[in-house]
Amino acid sequence: MDRATKEQEEAIKEFKSLVNMTPQQLERWLASSESKEVGFKNEGETEAVGHQSGRRIVDILRTSKSDLDEEDYAHMHQVIAYIKRHSAQRPSGDVTDTRWRYSLMNWGHDPLKERANS
Repeated sequence: MDRATKEQEEAIKEFKSLVNMTPQQLERWLASSESKEVGFKNEGETEAVGHQSGRRIVDILRTSKSDLDEEDYAHMHQVIAYIKRHSAQRPSGDVTDTRWRYSLMNWGHDPLKERANS
């Protein structure tokens, strides 16, 4: 795909505004025990859906726009929807060491961070 459509451009822009962790930060996070302890696991799987998504997000962040395919854009839309939905459920108080924050971080969004330092 040489030229992204307007819808794809908007998806990239929103994805990059919500995913505020760099690929390196996300990889470090995904290697942590906290990351592996949160999230929903599909029946028969040992890795949580969010953890799988985090690995896919790292790949997308490292892929040039011209090499993104329809599956990448579909995953970006899934990530955008998850981050928006889960962010709206923010618990009260300090969220630093909460499962809520850890789950969002698996999806590339640290709610305590303003934006990626790329």
